[in-house]
Amino acid sequence: MFRNYTCLFFILFLTQVISQERDSNNYTYNGNKFSEKKVFDEAEMSYRKAISSEPNNLKALYNLGNTHYKEKDFDEAAQRFFQTQKETDNKYQKHKAFHNMGNVYMQQKEYAKAIEAYKNALRNDSTDDKTRYNYALAKELLEKEKQKQKDKESKEDQKQEEEKKNNQENDDKKDDGDSENQDKKEKDDKKSKNEGDDNKKDKNPKKNQDSDSKKDSPKPKGGLSNQQMKNLLEAMNNQEKKVQDKVNAKKIKGVPVRGKKDW
Repeated sequence: MFRNYTCLFFILFLTQVISQERDSNNYTYNGNKFSEKKVFDEAEMSYRKAISSEPNNLKALYNLGNTHYKEKDFDEAAQRFFQTQKETDNKYQKHKAFHNMGNVYMQQKEYAKAIEAYKNALRNDSTDDKTRYNYALAKELLEKEKQKQKDKESKEDQKQEEEKKNNQENDDKKDDGDSENQDKKEKDDKKSKNEGDDNKKDKNPKKNQDSDSKKDSPKPKGGLSNQQMKNLLEAMNNQEKKVQDKVNAKKIKGVPVRGKKDW
């Protein structure tokens, strides 16, 4: 009796599995038809129903990734391809999933990731010419991108160097300009001062004349001037002459007159 129930349960379970698998395959088939007609919304819905009915339906999972790719929903596409290669042990399926992952990364211009995806694809099938071509193309584009970035950085460095040089030249010009302005200001101040002195002289001619006379007549330094010496000598000569005249007068008075007879 118990054995009969076990057999019945197994039959029901198997029937359900077969039914789910059949439904999943039908949804997958419908999804493929919608995809061929480019009705991607319906195709996506059919593939999701197929996966819901049979989670191990890797064909529906892979085709769902292709549908996302055609809709340019690259992030979703990459996830579906990644799930596909992870869930299968079949090299052919792994190869296709990795190849399409590489295509997704190429569209996103993530060339380094694309190279790794194509490498994994070739590890599972090294004979695929399309994969080899895409792998070589991804490497070439990555090198160009690196060179472009290098050139950009070089131009930026050159631009910064030129800006630094221009700023230095502007600072030097400013310093020269400040120096010239300072020299001009000093000259203008000196000129204004001289003009002010000339105006004072013009307004006080007598004072200026006296001042000039004082400047022209040098002061004696610690002795008598020539005129004073001359006056002093003349005074001494006059005094000496007076003394000499007195002496001579006395001599004349004291000498007897010859020819006068005595008494």
